[in-house]
Amino acid sequence: MAYEYISYEKKGRIVYVTIERPERLNALHPPANLELYNAFTEFNNDPDAWVAIITGTGEKAFSAGNDLVYTSENWAERESNAIRAPFGGITSHFECWKPIIAAVNGYALGGGFELAMACDIIIMADHAQVGLPEPRVGLIAGAGGVHKLPRHIPIKIAMGMMLTATRIDAAEAYRLGIANEVVPQADLMATAEKWANQILEVAPLSARASKQMAYQGLASWKRRNFWPPMTAEKAHWPSPRNASQTGPGSRAKTTAPS
Repeated sequence: MAYEYISYEKKGRIVYVTIERPERLNALHPPANLELYNAFTEFNNDPDAWVAIITGTGEKAFSAGNDLVYTSENWAERESNAIRAPFGGITSHFECWKPIIAAVNGYALGGGFELAMACDIIIMADHAQVGLPEPRVGLIAGAGGVHKLPRHIPIKIAMGMMLTATRIDAAEAYRLGIANEVVPQADLMATAEKWANQILEVAPLSARASKQMAYQGLASWKRRNFWPPMTAEKAHWPSPRNASQTGPGSRAKTTAPS
C-alpha cells in the first residue's frame, strides 16, 4: 500500500512506521491518522510481522499532536467526518496484541504523547519532551491522554501535568516510569531494535497473550472499581438513612438480598 504522510517498511519480523510530516513537526491530521490506521492494520494482519516500531522523521519531533492549522483550515471536513480514523491510528478503537514500540525522537506533545502511550514500550531520545498542552488552547487530551497518563504515573503527578499543561523532559519521563529507556538521539533506533529483537526471542503467542491479559486485566479492574457507581443499596451496605440505626459494634439493619 502506498502512503503519502507516513512510511511503512518491514525488515524480517519487524515493521517500521515513520511519520513523515517534518514541516509540521510530524503533527497529525485526518489523512495521516487514516494512513497510520491502515499501516497498523496491515501490521496486525501480517502473520510474518511480530513487532512494530513507530517514530517520526527528523530529530525535532516524534509528533507535535493534532495539526491545529489543518483543522482550522478544513473545519468542514472535521464536521462532516469525511475521514474517520482513530487519532494516530491506534489511540482508540484499535485492537492489536502484537507488541508496538515508540521510538520518541523529539517532542511528543498532545496527541503525539497519546500515540506514544498507546504503545507498549517507549524509548526516548535524551532531548525529547512529553506533555499534554491541550488546555493551553482550550482543548483536552481527548485521544486517551486524560485516561492513560494517570495509569502510567501517580495520579497527583498526572493531574499536575494535565491541569497545568506542563511538559517534562526525557530524564523525568524515565524517572516517573513513562519511558523504558533514554538514550542519545544517535542510538535511538538501535535501542528500539534491541528491544524488538529481545521480544523476538520469546514465543510470539506468549508475548501477545501477555499483552492481551495485562491490558484486559487493567480494563477489568477499572470496571470493577470505578464503573458503574455503586450505591449503598446495590452493595447491601448501610445507607445514610440507616446510619442512626447503627453504632459501634452493631450491624446495620438492612434487608438481606433474596
